Amino acid sequence: MKIAMGCDPNAEAFKQQLIPFVESLGHEVTDFGSDDPIYANVAIEVAEAVAAKKYDRGILFCGTGIGVMLAANKVKGAYAAVVGDVYSAQRACLSNNCNIITIGSQVTGNKKAEVMIEAYLKETYVYNERSGKKVDRILEYEREH
Repeated sequence: MKIAMGCDPNAEAFKQQLIPFVESLGHEVTDFGSDDPIYANVAIEVAEAVAAKKYDRGILFCGTGIGVMLAANKVKGAYAAVVGDVYSAQRACLSNNCNIITIGSQVTGNKKAEVMIEAYLKETYVYNERSGKKVDRILEYEREH
Protein backbone atom coordinates (compact mmCIF):
# COMPACT_ATOMS: atom_id res chain seq x y z
CA MET A 1 0.00 0.00 0.00
CA LYS A 2 0.96 3.63 -0.44
CA ILE A 3 1.00 5.32 2.95
CA ALA A 4 1.02 9.09 3.58
CA MET A 5 2.59 10.10 6.89
CA GLY A 6 2.87 13.46 8.59
CA CYS A 7 3.21 15.05 12.00
CA ASP A 8 3.80 18.20 13.96
CA PRO A 9 7.39 19.24 14.84
CA ASN A 10 7.14 17.62 18.30
CA ALA A 11 6.48 14.19 16.80
CA GLU A 12 9.20 14.28 14.10
CA ALA A 13 11.62 11.89 15.85
CA PHE A 14 8.76 9.49 16.61
CA LYS A 15 7.63 9.49 12.97
CA GLN A 16 11.19 9.02 11.69
CA GLN A 17 11.54 5.91 13.86
CA LEU A 18 8.29 4.48 12.50
CA ILE A 19 8.78 5.12 8.77
CA PRO A 20 11.37 2.32 8.34
CA PHE A 21 9.10 -0.03 10.28
CA VAL A 22 6.15 0.65 7.95
CA GLU A 23 8.45 0.21 4.95
CA SER A 24 9.68 -3.11 6.39
CA LEU A 25 6.07 -4.32 6.23
CA GLY A 26 6.22 -3.84 2.45
CA HIS A 27 4.50 -0.47 2.20
CA GLU A 28 5.63 2.60 0.28
CA VAL A 29 5.77 5.64 2.58
CA THR A 30 5.69 9.30 1.64
CA ASP A 31 6.66 11.70 4.40
CA PHE A 32 4.56 14.86 4.24
CA GLY A 33 6.84 16.55 6.71
CA SER A 34 6.63 18.13 10.10
CA ASP A 35 8.09 21.62 9.84
CA ASP A 36 4.83 23.54 10.20
CA PRO A 37 4.02 24.23 13.87
CA ILE A 38 0.37 24.47 12.84
CA TYR A 39 -0.23 20.71 12.79
CA ALA A 40 -3.57 21.18 11.06
CA ASN A 41 -1.76 22.09 7.84
CA VAL A 42 0.09 18.79 7.47
CA ALA A 43 -2.94 16.83 8.71
CA ILE A 44 -5.12 18.46 6.06
CA GLU A 45 -2.49 17.86 3.37
CA VAL A 46 -2.28 14.14 4.23
CA ALA A 47 -6.08 13.87 4.48
CA GLU A 48 -6.58 15.53 1.09
CA ALA A 49 -4.09 13.14 -0.53
CA VAL A 50 -5.75 10.10 1.03
CA ALA A 51 -9.28 11.31 0.23
CA ALA A 52 -8.19 11.90 -3.39
CA LYS A 53 -6.97 8.27 -3.43
CA LYS A 54 -3.39 9.26 -4.20
CA TYR A 55 -2.54 7.17 -1.13
CA ASP A 56 -4.26 4.10 0.26
CA ARG A 57 -4.02 5.15 3.89
CA GLY A 58 -2.61 7.85 6.12
CA ILE A 59 -0.89 7.89 9.48
CA LEU A 60 -0.58 11.13 11.44
CA PHE A 61 1.19 11.98 14.69
CA CYS A 62 1.02 14.80 17.20
CA GLY A 63 1.39 14.85 20.98
CA THR A 64 -1.91 13.09 21.67
CA GLY A 65 -3.14 12.24 18.17
CA ILE A 66 -6.27 14.27 18.85
CA GLY A 67 -5.39 17.51 17.08
CA VAL A 68 -4.33 15.89 13.81
CA MET A 69 -7.41 13.66 13.95
CA LEU A 70 -9.71 16.66 14.26
CA ALA A 71 -7.99 18.49 11.40
CA ALA A 72 -7.95 15.45 9.10
CA ASN A 73 -11.65 14.80 9.69
CA LYS A 74 -12.50 18.23 8.28
CA VAL A 75 -11.51 16.96 4.81
CA LYS A 76 -14.39 15.41 2.89
CA GLY A 77 -13.58 11.77 2.26
CA ALA A 78 -11.04 11.54 5.07
CA TYR A 79 -11.99 9.35 8.03
CA ALA A 80 -9.44 9.52 10.83
CA ALA A 81 -9.44 7.74 14.18
CA VAL A 82 -7.06 8.30 17.07
CA VAL A 83 -5.89 4.90 18.26
CA GLY A 84 -4.34 3.90 21.56
CA ASP A 85 -4.54 0.12 21.46
CA VAL A 86 -4.42 -2.72 18.95
CA TYR A 87 -8.13 -3.49 19.07
CA SER A 88 -9.03 0.14 18.28
CA ALA A 89 -6.50 0.17 15.43
CA GLN A 90 -8.11 -2.93 13.93
CA ARG A 91 -11.66 -1.69 14.44
CA ALA A 92 -10.82 1.71 12.91
CA CYS A 93 -10.62 -0.18 9.62
CA LEU A 94 -12.97 -3.12 10.18
CA SER A 95 -15.89 -1.31 11.82
CA ASN A 96 -15.47 2.26 10.68
CA ASN A 97 -13.66 2.13 7.33
CA CYS A 98 -11.13 4.73 8.49
CA ASN A 99 -8.52 5.60 5.92
CA ILE A 100 -6.30 7.42 8.44
CA ILE A 101 -5.15 6.63 11.94
CA THR A 102 -3.58 9.10 14.33
CA ILE A 103 -1.25 8.32 17.20
CA GLY A 104 0.02 10.44 20.09
CA SER A 105 3.79 10.55 20.21
CA GLN A 106 3.80 11.76 23.82
CA VAL A 107 1.43 9.07 25.08
CA THR A 108 2.48 6.03 23.02
CA GLY A 109 5.72 4.09 23.04
CA ASN A 110 7.42 3.12 19.78
CA LYS A 111 6.79 -0.62 20.11
CA LYS A 112 3.13 -0.09 20.88
CA ALA A 113 2.85 2.25 17.89
CA GLU A 114 4.45 -0.41 15.67
CA VAL A 115 1.98 -3.07 16.79
CA MET A 116 -1.00 -0.73 16.31
CA ILE A 117 0.16 0.37 12.86
CA GLU A 118 0.79 -3.20 11.75
CA ALA A 119 -2.64 -4.28 13.00
CA TYR A 120 -4.34 -1.38 11.20
CA LEU A 121 -2.54 -1.94 7.91
CA LYS A 122 -3.33 -5.67 7.90
CA GLU A 123 -7.07 -5.06 7.93
CA THR A 124 -9.42 -4.43 5.03
CA TYR A 125 -12.90 -3.01 5.44
CA VAL A 126 -15.61 -5.31 4.17
CA TYR A 127 -19.17 -4.03 4.21
CA ASN A 128 -21.23 -6.06 6.66
CA GLU A 129 -24.63 -6.00 8.30
CA ARG A 130 -23.38 -4.87 11.69
CA SER A 131 -21.14 -1.94 10.74
CA GLY A 132 -22.13 -1.14 7.17
CA LYS A 133 -25.30 0.77 8.01
CA LYS A 134 -23.41 2.88 10.55
CA VAL A 135 -20.73 3.79 8.03
CA ASP A 136 -23.46 4.45 5.43
CA ARG A 137 -25.06 7.01 7.74
CA ILE A 138 -21.78 8.88 8.16
CA LEU A 139 -21.30 8.99 4.38
CA GLU A 140 -24.92 10.04 3.86
CA TYR A 141 -24.52 12.94 6.29
CA GLU A 142 -21.29 13.99 4.59
CA ARG A 143 -23.01 14.05 1.18
CA GLU A 144 -25.94 16.09 2.55
CA HIS A 145 -23.73 18.72 4.17
